[in-house]
Amino acid sequence: MNYSSRRFSPTPPDKGSFPLDHDGECKTFMKTYMQCLEKNKYEQGECREQAKEYLQCRMDRQLMAKEDFKNLGFKENTKNQS
Repeated sequence: MNYSSRRFSPTPPDKGSFPLDHDGECKTFMKTYMQCLEKNKYEQGECREQAKEYLQCRMDRQLMAKEDFKNLGFKENTKNQS
């Protein structure tokens, strides 16, 4: 059997994989989020707004698919709801 004659065509996962921010378009938001985590002993609940702003930046710049925040684990009562 000749393995070189077969073509492998990978397909990306539906979620969980997105382009890296090579140009640093959302770097400021990422740094703010990371600083918040460090300040709050990596308690994610304390940094939900920063996480949301970071994800919004990524969606706005097409670094990830647009997604409703409730599907990303954010409750309806948080500000900046899309």
